[in-house]
This record gives sequence, C-alpha cells and structure tokens, in this order.
Amino acid sequence: METPLTEHIKENRPPLRLSDYEKVGGYRGMHKALKEMAPADIISLIKSSNLMGRGGAGFPTGLKWSLVPKDVPGGSLKYLIANADEMEPGTFKDRYLLEGNPHQLISGMIIAAYAIQARKAYIFIRWAYKKAEIIIRNAISEAYEAGYLGNNILGTGYNLDLYVHSSAGRYICGEETALINSLEGKRGLPRAKPPFPATSGLFGQPTVVNNVETLCWIPHIVENGAEWFTKLSITGEGGTKIYGVSGRVNKPGLWELPVGTTLREIIEKHAGGMKDGYRLKGVIPGGASTDFLTEAHMDTRMDFASVRTAGSRLGTGTMIILDDKTCPVAFIHNMIKFFALESCGWCTPCREGLPWVQKILESFEEGTAKTEDIGILEFQTQYMGPGNTFCAHAPGAMEPLQSGLKYFCDDFLKHIEEKHCPWRRL
Repeated sequence: METPLTEHIKENRPPLRLSDYEKVGGYRGMHKALKEMAPADIISLIKSSNLMGRGGAGFPTGLKWSLVPKDVPGGSLKYLIANADEMEPGTFKDRYLLEGNPHQLISGMIIAAYAIQARKAYIFIRWAYKKAEIIIRNAISEAYEAGYLGNNILGTGYNLDLYVHSSAGRYICGEETALINSLEGKRGLPRAKPPFPATSGLFGQPTVVNNVETLCWIPHIVENGAEWFTKLSITGEGGTKIYGVSGRVNKPGLWELPVGTTLREIIEKHAGGMKDGYRLKGVIPGGASTDFLTEAHMDTRMDFASVRTAGSRLGTGTMIILDDKTCPVAFIHNMIKFFALESCGWCTPCREGLPWVQKILESFEEGTAKTEDIGILEFQTQYMGPGNTFCAHAPGAMEPLQSGLKYFCDDFLKHIEEKHCPWRRL
C-alpha cells in the first residue's frame, strides 16, 4: 500500500532536511511544474485528479484554483494561504505533517502558488504549534538558500515569498474568511460571501486558502499524474487520507490509508479495537463538528459521499470514540461548552443560542432537567441549523447534539428520571 504523504515521516527522527528530502525524490514535482508545465496545465491536472479539500469541507481543489482570475487589474498581487490553524477538537493530522515533513508542504505551496500566479504565500499556523512553527521556519530558510523561494526560482522568472503567521488562537479562524481577517490584523470574524476569497480575499486581492494535507498532495499528483492518484483510493474519490482515532481504543493515533477504508477496519485493525471492558457506543467521524455514527455504521466507507449517506460528514477524518462507560450527555456537553466559548459573537443565534444549550445540558448533568428540555434542545438544533447563522460555526456545533438526541435519547431521559447522571456510579 502506498503512503505518499507519510512515507518519509519516522517516529523519534527529526524531519528530513532539504538535501535529504531531495535524495528521496523531494521537490521533483516542483521542478516539473515550474520548468515543464504552464499554470493552466497544473490547474487542469488537479481538476482531473478530483483532489477534494482535506480540511473538512471536501471542496474540489482544482475548481477552487480555477476561480482565481487570470488577469488582475494593475498587476496587483494574488495570495496563497496554507490553513494550518488546526483547532478542530480531536484533530491532529496537520501537526503530524508539519512536524514530520515540512518540505512536502513547501513544495506543494510553491506549485500551487505558481498555478494561480501568486507572488506571496502564508502559512497561518495554530498558535500552540510551537514545535511545528520552528520546524517550518527552518525549512523555509533552507528553501530560500536553495533558490526554491525568492526571486527567479529555478531560472524561470517566477518569484515567490513565503511567510509564517502564528494565529491568535481562536477556533473561528479556521474558517477561511475569518482567517483572512485575522491575517490582516483585524478581529477574527467571518466575512459575508460573496465575494469569495478567490476574487476578493487577503487585502481585497484574489486569494486561495487550502488545508495543509491538501497542499501536501500537490507535488505527488504533479509527479505521478491524476490517474495514479485516483487509483490510490478504494471508492474512486482519489488518494489516501490521514485518518485518526482518539478515545478508549488500544492504539490511538494516525494512519495514512486509501480513501474509502471502512470505519470498522480503521477502528478494529489500525486502532487495535476497544480497550478491554469497553464497548463502542458511538463515534464522531471527522472532528467535534460532525454527527455521531454508531455500531450500525461500522461498515461505512470513510469517503465524503459514503459518510454523507450514513448521515454525517467525513470532515477531517479524525474520529473521537464514545464508549459505553462514558456519559453521552456529558460528552456532548463538553463539546458544546467548547463551541460556546469559541463563538465569535457576531450573530445572535450563535452568540445567545450556544450558551443556552450549554446551560440546558448542564441541567441534565445536575439532575434538574425536565422532559420538555429535550424539545427545547431539538428546537435549537433547527434554530442554529444551516442557513440561520452567519457562518457554519453554530450548525457544526449542533451536529453532535442533533445526532446525540437521535441515537442516545434514552440516555437523556435517564438523567431526567433518575435526577442525576447515571454514569457517575459506574
């Protein structure tokens, strides 16, 4: 099985320096792109590969690039941004790539920037990723020394400068327009769309924002082709995916596997199954802002279409396990508390609704909830659902709650009947 993204990442070993990375084939894709391909050809190739964004939304990468206007009035700048603001609870895949193989990301960013003809690029990194930031800054310095960044890269006349920006540490900055506001020195608030960043993004100029894992794929696709990428997957969506599992399993961690690998294989084989004395009760498949799946969904293939059919979202592909000895109400309450804290406060449903939901869930834990509170929670999942808020923050927060009410309603009722959390005596 091929593992292009992680094959050169080894535990207990520093990331490869530029010279060592080149010895194993690093930067070949960049050389090919800049010396042998026109920008339009690269975009066409990425379109053909059907590479879907690995940050959670799954938007086609080539299509996003194609929306950037070719000619900008007055010769104004275009920008490329790598979204490394990995704040989604349960998600730690991009950190693995940043710390393990930074030149893979840099190579991908150079190709992507060349494809859209951007002259400035940024890595917007999570504030807590101190080690990753040091590693990526050192790698950027090496790339400048090698002539891979700066002026007249590889003698092609193409210029690109790459900067690192440490985020202010708010979850909402993972949303691309809030990220852009933060990068401009403004409060991290989402922007109204349209206009979309592809036409009016950073400093009002055309901008592409891609996830770290997405950009790491670019040099491999350029080097090996779209057909090769498609065949790596099981279901035809293309490529491999870095899947992760956290919770009471025997071997929590990350694995690069073909897109379409089943939930069962990931949990039982790669994560080693549940720890002794625990059973799987539910799983959030793609970070905290996705709907629960249950044992009935274990044979679901982990690709965008299949997980959507099962009633959830692939998201980041990093799973959080709910076991049978953990209170599902407390589990959901903990996530809602996080989302309430991280609300930017811009729109009323999110600003007022999330703390209200948090207080209701707290009453379940304290044993003071009433039967009608379940109806109020169900109403809130609709009130803060898609289309009713300024951005996707509140709708994402409602996904574990709405599915939790669907699959674990009896557990909510037990809290009401027994007037305390039943799990506290386990």
